[in-house]
Amino acid sequence: MRGRFAEQLSERVLVFDGAMGTVLHVAGNSLDRALPELNLANPELVSTIHESYVAAGADVLLTNTFGANRLRLAEHGCSVSARDVNLAAVRLARQARRGVHRTIFVAGAVSPAVSAARRAGVRADERSGAVREQVQALVDGGVDLLVLETFGHLDELVEAVRVTAGVTDLPIVAQATFTAHGTTPGGETPRDVVKALSELPVTAIGANCTVGPQHMLAVLDELRDATDLPVGVHPNAGMPRRTGRRFTYPVARAHFGRYARRYAERGAAMIGGCCGTTPGHIREIVARLADLRPRETRPVAAAVPKPRPAPPRSPLARRLARPEFVLAAQITPRGEPEDATRLGGAGLALVRGNFGEALRLERAAGVDTITTVTAWDRSLAQLQADLLGAHAFGLRTVVCETGTPVPLGDYPGADGIWEVDSVGLIGLLAGLNAGRDHNGLTLATRTAFHIGARVNPGAEDADAELARTKAKIAAGAQFLITRPVYELDNLARMIAELSGVDIPVLVSIAPLSGFAEAEYLAYEVPDVAVPPRALSELEVAGERAAEVGLALAAELLDGARELVRGAVLVADEHPGKIESLLRQRKSSV
Repeated sequence: MRGRFAEQLSERVLVFDGAMGTVLHVAGNSLDRALPELNLANPELVSTIHESYVAAGADVLLTNTFGANRLRLAEHGCSVSARDVNLAAVRLARQARRGVHRTIFVAGAVSPAVSAARRAGVRADERSGAVREQVQALVDGGVDLLVLETFGHLDELVEAVRVTAGVTDLPIVAQATFTAHGTTPGGETPRDVVKALSELPVTAIGANCTVGPQHMLAVLDELRDATDLPVGVHPNAGMPRRTGRRFTYPVARAHFGRYARRYAERGAAMIGGCCGTTPGHIREIVARLADLRPRETRPVAAAVPKPRPAPPRSPLARRLARPEFVLAAQITPRGEPEDATRLGGAGLALVRGNFGEALRLERAAGVDTITTVTAWDRSLAQLQADLLGAHAFGLRTVVCETGTPVPLGDYPGADGIWEVDSVGLIGLLAGLNAGRDHNGLTLATRTAFHIGARVNPGAEDADAELARTKAKIAAGAQFLITRPVYELDNLARMIAELSGVDIPVLVSIAPLSGFAEAEYLAYEVPDVAVPPRALSELEVAGERAAEVGLALAAELLDGARELVRGAVLVADEHPGKIESLLRQRKSSV
């Protein structure tokens, strides 16, 4: 493999993997700990990350050994053997490429021997000794090449190259890190780096970390102009932002992919990602470079690990597979499971509450539930954790909503905080069903969520609502539930527009309590259509208003049977409404 790496560099652009530390951090590991120690403490997690990068199409996997020398491990108070950590890292990376019918290189990642804060207090011979021990362990473990990465001081990079070359004749990729000003933290330019390395046995030169895609393009141009060696770039996904104890990165995969294409067109031979990048970013790079790289004899898709079979389908999916009209009831549990038993013939409960309430209803009242999930004020990581936990306890059917913040404080109209909206939430669930988490990592199993979305036939801007509905379907929605409707003309138009899409629609029907509620909805609530007939009948109904409201709802329910696959009868905190509506409908037949 050692000769094969140099040969491949001359033939095509090699895609390296993305961040290891960032993804380990997202998985719940503190950046204050020695992350290479997870090679021993949690090898399954490290293996999953490697496998996800293989599935994304990476040609080169870096071992989880950044900072895995005895000096850096000691900085973190880690007493495990540096040799054991490095040998385990190589083993995990090599295992990830087994059974894959294309060439994947395993690169031993080597960092500066000490952090920048400790650099002044550690002698050069101590640094060299630590690097030598680590490189020897990586070579003994069976790496195909060595990547010296994120060196901010040129003297340390030159030192590390000499030490590595003294241990092995494997290919060496030497990577410095540059700031937005175009120099290393030590003040050296790309041309200075090339000049210092020109007389040393390096196979390729590169830059990684510190800056995002745009600034890295300028660094690439300077390196490319200064050397005939292959050049690689591995930018961060932008500047990190700290939210609580978590770091996030802003650069979207599409933006990252656009710059990857520019790197290749400007002569980069190696392209990958550093901090903040995920398997999703690497998959985007592979897609953007597809026409620049020779076709493999076997497609990249063959490398995707086969997840275990998904659990059985949801109760709603089973009902929709049968020809009969489906009835569900929308309720907000008030504390007593007995409330849910008053659903008459509905059979399903759409719960507007949390997962715990839905589970309680399923177990205490024996009711199959559809759970509403909102995206506002929750991070992707929180949503994913909640969803996986709910799935483990048996919840299957989920309706995705963006959500509306509760009005609080002096600015009740202030917007909430969303990391994703309903479309993004649908995409998250679709990914979990496919066996991928929100970072694109391959999961040990895949979920079997039945994914629903809301649609509003009464929206004032019908074209915009239709476009958004189609976006939800494209993201992975498997059924639609309307907002409450009070007339069927708009619903019929929406169904006609969706005639080319094979997706079940359930209409929500909410019995009006009287003229005051109808008038409020008609004139003060946006995107709600209450027909004049309903307003006039309720206005003259007097004490019979509730009865008239039930009769109007029963009429809508009968008319909807010709348009949709089912109905959601809206009771919210009054489950008795469902009984009354069903009785009213039977009496009118």
